[in-house]
Amino acid sequence: MTRSTEQSRQPVDADAVTARLAGRWLVEAVTETGSTNADLLAAAAAGAAAGTVLVAESQSGGRGRLGRSWESPPGAGLTFSVLLRPVPPTSTWGWLPLLTGLALVRTLGSQARLKWPNDVLYGPRGGKVAGILVQSGEEAVVVGVGLNVSARQPELPVETATSLLLEGHRELDRAELLVAFLGRFDGLYTAWQAHGGDAASSGLAAGYRDVCATLGGEVSVELGTHTLLGRALDLDDGGRLLVRPTGGGAVLPVAAGDVTHLRGTKR
Repeated sequence: MTRSTEQSRQPVDADAVTARLAGRWLVEAVTETGSTNADLLAAAAAGAAAGTVLVAESQSGGRGRLGRSWESPPGAGLTFSVLLRPVPPTSTWGWLPLLTGLALVRTLGSQARLKWPNDVLYGPRGGKVAGILVQSGEEAVVVGVGLNVSARQPELPVETATSLLLEGHRELDRAELLVAFLGRFDGLYTAWQAHGGDAASSGLAAGYRDVCATLGGEVSVELGTHTLLGRALDLDDGGRLLVRPTGGGAVLPVAAGDVTHLRGTKR
């Protein structure tokens, strides 16, 4: 590894990060765990406060959407979860993975964009650089993020993945990235809560649409029982993807599914 890569894999100093965030977030760090999401869900059930952030240098049992594993070498990624206790009704919580994605894109800059519902793409070829998993329980929500920071190609799980190092991103310091993300997340989350979970009036919906590579393009959506082919038109008020099926028919709202971009995506 280069010196800069070695530096980027130094353990995150949780106390220093907490101090920089002026007490808004309480950051804790562990060397290894099975899943930061699972740990915070258990902590939530035991009464842990909103704003708790758990960072793991290595995660052995992390899961993404559809049960996929999410692992990276120790220190090569920024793997963390955030405990929230949202005030808006649960019917609006479907926007939280989208809000998280928007905060991450704004952290990473103009080369980052979103694949609905919770992948972050980066660089000219649009490789996956981060994944988001949001889970709820005990009147709490845990937002999990896995960001590939200094991973080299052999260290990535699939060929379609990438890392900030491989794409030449200027910032590889994981503590700096975490501080920047939490600042942007805080602003979006505070506005969303202040508007009662209304993504339109809080500006969340417009912000998401502006950086979403899925909208306006042809997509394939794996829905478990079948595959939906069509054009991704927009998001509805609940954050669901609106797809017009190939060959015609009524526009269908998709709440969850594995999306593949086909031809004609706008970004």
